Amino acid sequence: MSKDTPDPMRFLVRKVDSANRVDGILLSGSIKHGDSVITVPSGQQTSVMALEQNGNKVTSAEAEANLSIDLTYSVKLLEGDVIACAENTAEYADQFEASIDWLANEELLPGRSYRLQTITGSVDAVGSRLKYRLEGEQQIAANTLQCNERGVGNIALTSPIIFDPVLTCGKLGRFQMLDKTSGECLAEGEIRHGLRRASNIHWQALDVDKDSRAAIKNQTPRIIWMTGLSGSGKSTIANLLEKKLLAQSHHSYLLDGDNVRHGLNKDLGFTAADRVENIRRVAETAKLMLDAGLIVITSFISPFRAERDMARTLFAQGEFIEVFVDTSLEVCEQRDPKGLYSKARAGEIRNFTGIDSPYEPPEHPELVLDTVNLSVEEAADRIIDYLQKQTT
Repeated sequence: MSKDTPDPMRFLVRKVDSANRVDGILLSGSIKHGDSVITVPSGQQTSVMALEQNGNKVTSAEAEANLSIDLTYSVKLLEGDVIACAENTAEYADQFEASIDWLANEELLPGRSYRLQTITGSVDAVGSRLKYRLEGEQQIAANTLQCNERGVGNIALTSPIIFDPVLTCGKLGRFQMLDKTSGECLAEGEIRHGLRRASNIHWQALDVDKDSRAAIKNQTPRIIWMTGLSGSGKSTIANLLEKKLLAQSHHSYLLDGDNVRHGLNKDLGFTAADRVENIRRVAETAKLMLDAGLIVITSFISPFRAERDMARTLFAQGEFIEVFVDTSLEVCEQRDPKGLYSKARAGEIRNFTGIDSPYEPPEHPELVLDTVNLSVEEAADRIIDYLQKQTT
């Protein structure tokens, strides 16, 4: 944007007094009596009937002024909404391209869920794709960002936000990325532009829903998310569990870590970034299967707590059952059914969970299965018992 171009008017609503009177701050531009304005995100058009600053009536105001505005017509406004000039409104979308300055010691992992904070509020966000890393003006291909590196990538949100490209309105174009658990600031960013496809794609209304599909199966769909180290017994328990569900005439499907990597995720390796994407795809696939009315069993190491928490957020309360197959590293190494631990110790396999890549145990799983003291049969029965108690 040229320096000669005046900043567009952007007024952030801090308090709604009535359907035609609001309090807030003028983020950019200027405003005066009689201006034609539009509300974002509702898109209703009205005009400025009166302005009040510090308890005094004024005919106009400049950026950063705290104001009360009386509007000519009643409109729908909420705290955090924006009033913009009618001929140049702000954007409202759930995807955009941004430059990201990564500040944290841990690397940025595309596909991991973070909390995105802007001046209008906060929302869960995922760095869906990193396009490149910046070194001065040079663009370098990269999949992740390390501490103090800057890059450009696409960010997808769980719900739309009001924003401007940073060159249009700096205060609506800047954001922070926060750790969802600690609230620590991990990155600062600037929005370059919205992604057009975000406004072109809409949910298609369907007449047949999840409840209808579940009803004809005479069951309550659930996600049984089994997590634990390699060799803990996840796949063996999951396989027997599905056999028991089938014997009870339930409709189920087992998503196994190794099997999925032969198809859906065959393009992914075992770096931290690839593991995040692996679980993101599995979670979205499981969501579709649950929507079909199925009881879905997933058997994945899923080593990172953040991705398991992300998966949980895709489902309604009670639908996601996290099952921690709690077996120590020492026991898993003794079992080593696939010979993977010995190869990892010998340096033949890299990024192996428990050896040179971390495993973060669940903090509040619905079930914990100690496979040292439980047989496979007992472990599967405990999951069956949990399901039955949930649905009675």
